[in-house]
Amino acid sequence: MKDVIILGIESSCDETSVAVLKNGREVLSNVIDSQIKIHEKFGGVVPEIASRNHVQAISNVTNKALEEAKISFDEIDVVACTYGPGLVGALLVGVSYAKALSFALKKPLVAVNHIEGHIAANYITFKKLKPPFLCLIISGGHTHLVHIKDYTEFEILGKTKDDAIGEAYDKVARVIGLDYPGGPKIDKLAKEGKPTITLPETYFENLDFSFSGIKTAVLNLHHKDPKINKADLCISFEIASTNMLLKNTKKALEKLKVKKLALAGGVSANSYIREQFTKLGKDENIEVYYPEIGLCTDNAAMIASAGFYNYKANKLAKLDLNAVPNLKIGG
Repeated sequence: MKDVIILGIESSCDETSVAVLKNGREVLSNVIDSQIKIHEKFGGVVPEIASRNHVQAISNVTNKALEEAKISFDEIDVVACTYGPGLVGALLVGVSYAKALSFALKKPLVAVNHIEGHIAANYITFKKLKPPFLCLIISGGHTHLVHIKDYTEFEILGKTKDDAIGEAYDKVARVIGLDYPGGPKIDKLAKEGKPTITLPETYFENLDFSFSGIKTAVLNLHHKDPKINKADLCISFEIASTNMLLKNTKKALEKLKVKKLALAGGVSANSYIREQFTKLGKDENIEVYYPEIGLCTDNAAMIASAGFYNYKANKLAKLDLNAVPNLKIGG
């Protein structure tokens, strides 16, 4: 079977990334131009600034990705890009660039759901991982439990009713004076703390999540006592929020009767969450997977991987492809 060389483009938020993969799992290059330093002073991503920086960076990032992969434009078989969810202006830069490449090179265009890309990051780290399995997607915008029935077939079992877990991490970090992005800062400070603070955990009869209650509780505690021990607050927050993830994940595993669980999304890089889910795997005799740290946050390698499986399933896009900022998984 002929190898498929796929070029992936990711521009959904504040990373401009281009990657080249062979057959969906072998990374030939994965170049990421991060804007974290630019947005740090604003305490979060400013959409207009993000879009302008994508425009400035995307050509250079593409050329660097091709150079590192040691291939030319002519050797690309498929062009894949994120078309949602994300910031509409940022998405449009990647979508427009991908459409132009597809047209100029006369190569197929594949549209990729950003969240499905996060799931596919596991295929790069674990070459033998195959569906079906359960995936917990935890990021700045999403907290989903998804049954991965096949490479392009997904069933949502549960999702957040309000804040995503990553959003809660960032808001908690901001109120206690930690820099953006807040998640890694909380993870680091939590290692110095003791779980002395009881925080509320929200559960439903189904597999949905809610993180607004715990976020508000932290904000109120800090407001009442600005001198509260921040390290203790961080570890207490991590424990309570992770407990919510664990309980619903256990219920979903029992419901599906599957023995494989993958984590995906930026928050899956959190060391405490990894530690607790590794323990879950051992206790419940479940295989637990999570991408290497560099593939947890936004990157184009995961988009190229998901794009490869869309291409194999003949799910091709047309040149009238548009950005869909509120795209749902399976969309």
